Amino acid sequence: MKTSALSPALKFSVLSLLGGALLWSAAGCSRSGNAAPAAPVVPVQTAVAVQRDVPRRVEAIGNVQALRSVSVKSQVDGIIAEVNFQEGQELKAGDLLVSLDRRPLENSLLIARADLANARAMAAQAQADLDRYQQLDRQAVVSKEEYVQYVTKAETAKAQVQAKEAAVSNAELLLGYTTIRAPIAGRAGQRLLHEGALVKANDNSFTLVTINQVAPVAVSYAVPERALNEIRAAFAAGRATVTVTERSSGTTRENGRLEFIDNTIDPTTGMVTLKAVFPNDDDALWPGRFVYVVTQVGVDAGAIVVPSTAVQNSQSGSTVYVVKADATVELRTVKVARTDGDNTLLAEGIKPGETVVTDGQLRLLPGMKVEAHRISGQPVTADAPAAAPKHS
Repeated sequence: MKTSALSPALKFSVLSLLGGALLWSAAGCSRSGNAAPAAPVVPVQTAVAVQRDVPRRVEAIGNVQALRSVSVKSQVDGIIAEVNFQEGQELKAGDLLVSLDRRPLENSLLIARADLANARAMAAQAQADLDRYQQLDRQAVVSKEEYVQYVTKAETAKAQVQAKEAAVSNAELLLGYTTIRAPIAGRAGQRLLHEGALVKANDNSFTLVTINQVAPVAVSYAVPERALNEIRAAFAAGRATVTVTERSSGTTRENGRLEFIDNTIDPTTGMVTLKAVFPNDDDALWPGRFVYVVTQVGVDAGAIVVPSTAVQNSQSGSTVYVVKADATVELRTVKVARTDGDNTLLAEGIKPGETVVTDGQLRLLPGMKVEAHRISGQPVTADAPAAAPKHS
């Protein structure tokens, strides 16, 4: 028996199913023939770990002070007769500064000397009377009471002579105060009084001039108490050196020596005051200026140094991403010895010459491939960490 022909609708359905199967098979074959997509390459900035000697330093802000400062005042009342210095002049100890009118004190000295001469004459007369009455006393011609009176007069006259001699010495001393000389070597400040001005003895309201010794000069600064033990040890061993840098000009002085450690820690701030001395032959350090102070207390020899930006903190401790030879990264746990400015010293975990990631760690996972971006085409090292890119 013959089969009936397929209807047009059934023929269309069968052909559609066969076409879909062919298309699905072709698409599957096409996908299975291509490789899996490559993992993304992460751009990062890197630096090379180096091994070098790193000084141990304590940084602070200090204030330049005159090593010695004297406010010159008059020790006697008088009128200024002459001023013998210029403002800002370099003075030596003993240089004449001011001369006062000597005449009143010269007259006082003459009176004191006249009183002394009178006292000596009276003492000589009293001694002569005593000598005469000693002879009479031996002969029992005068009473003991009368003889004792002459002894007393002679002793009193001697005491008067001593008092008048002291008065003469004091008058000479006061007369010497009319010549005012520089007590120390240093630079003269502003001249505050001039010829004809009346000065009072030790008057706190008036100062003739202030002399500051600026060569050598001192720098006073404060450091945290946690640094005290290390500084004291370096100070006792004679290896504590001090460097200062002026904030305005950037001038650096490296020849300072630590001279003073205060005997107490300020309980309100937890700081201890130190003082260093600099030769300052060129007067570059000026009293009153603020400077950056670095106290070197030792050296960490052969330390492994990386930029501080390479070290990340996590729950397991400090970690660093290390770039391997195949440009993939490895996450390592490291032990931090200390920080030094923008660098970190590592005690364990990194070897010299290894490349570490300094920027871009947040986009990394262990095993990912990276592309190191170096600024200006120069290798980035721990001595010169990469600068942050500028944003427009």
